Amino acid sequence: MELNAHNKAEYPPAHTAEHLLNGTMVKMFGCPRSPRAHVERTKSKLDYPMTRQLTDEEIAEVERRVNEQIARDLPVVMEFMPAEEAAKRFNLDRLPDDASPMVRIVRIGDYDACPCIGAHVEHTSQIGTFRITSARYADGWQRLVFRLKES
Repeated sequence: MELNAHNKAEYPPAHTAEHLLNGTMVKMFGCPRSPRAHVERTKSKLDYPMTRQLTDEEIAEVERRVNEQIARDLPVVMEFMPAEEAAKRFNLDRLPDDASPMVRIVRIGDYDACPCIGAHVEHTSQIGTFRITSARYADGWQRLVFRLKES
């Protein structure tokens, strides 16, 4: 099976936490997944297009929900499907023009699914504790910065 090459070396727990954060933001606020993310071992930041700043209570609830999914010990599985089929279910705008005809979908239990070629943990309990350490809003973008603490 021919797939796109990957040019990054993600830290699997943080990258999987990014998926959970994106899924939570979509569910809670109806915003798109972050188009601007910088995910690292020590600190990660994601920007979401929003019409307003999140309240401290909303940020705490996002953090709580992500940790709830981590605690559920959800399986993280890869599924492959033709790009044509994937386009019917997922936003493929971020795929390169020369993307392979097969797309890898990363599914985190019943909580989240999206196209991705990165590295992930096998179960959410391997992520550790998720903590939003700062948040700021500017020019229509809500930035959330998170760190992980190993359990």
